[in-house]
Amino acid sequence: MSRRHHFPICNNQFMCGRYRVSKRKQVVEEHFDAVSGEGEEDWIPRYNVAPTQSVPVIRQHPKEPVRQLSMMRWGLIPSWAKNASDSARKINARSETATTQPAFRDAMKSRRCLIPADGFYEWKKNGKIRQPYCFEINDGELFAFAGLWDRWKNPNGEWIRSCSILTTTPNAVTAQVHDRMPVILNPSDFDLWLDPGMNDTTAAAELLRPFDARLMRSYPVSPRINNANNDDEESARAIESAEEHPTLF
Repeated sequence: MSRRHHFPICNNQFMCGRYRVSKRKQVVEEHFDAVSGEGEEDWIPRYNVAPTQSVPVIRQHPKEPVRQLSMMRWGLIPSWAKNASDSARKINARSETATTQPAFRDAMKSRRCLIPADGFYEWKKNGKIRQPYCFEINDGELFAFAGLWDRWKNPNGEWIRSCSILTTTPNAVTAQVHDRMPVILNPSDFDLWLDPGMNDTTAAAELLRPFDARLMRSYPVSPRINNANNDDEESARAIESAEEHPTLF
């Protein structure tokens, strides 16, 4: 899938609009005890994942105790959608309303997933400067966003699988930059969240809480991350904050 786009940075309408999954496929599979489906593509380390791109997603097999890793389009397209034009606006779903919103309520019942990552980005406004920050868990270890997925048949009769990341209120680390944060699931909650037979949306929603701030850190990164074409390690590297050195920008 082409990455030659300049996606807008996040705003208050939705928050998690860029993230990083810099570990290779085998590492992700081992970490989450998942297997790839037949014919699933490999991927190179990603440092600047952007909306509508293909991303790794983990689901529970509906009839076997197996977690499956597959690639999906980031930006959920509901099965009943007439077209995919609005999918970039559905990269996030608010956890407080996901059980009632038409685009997400059915997925909350039986199409929940994990979206692997090892960092995500947010932007802090300081005057005319919007400084990007990277957020990590325990110095960059793998974690999982709480996700929802769906499938949609395009006009050519092809099935498109897509996903969305759930968001919640911020913790003490993310609140310094934004008033929302993506839901990062505790590993102990993976099985319940993925269980396709667990249709109690109230119980599922109880898992959608802010992650423990004591396990998180953040640091400023280069504004190169603003451009989705800059999908490299240099874009994700820590820099000195523009708040301390405004001449850098």
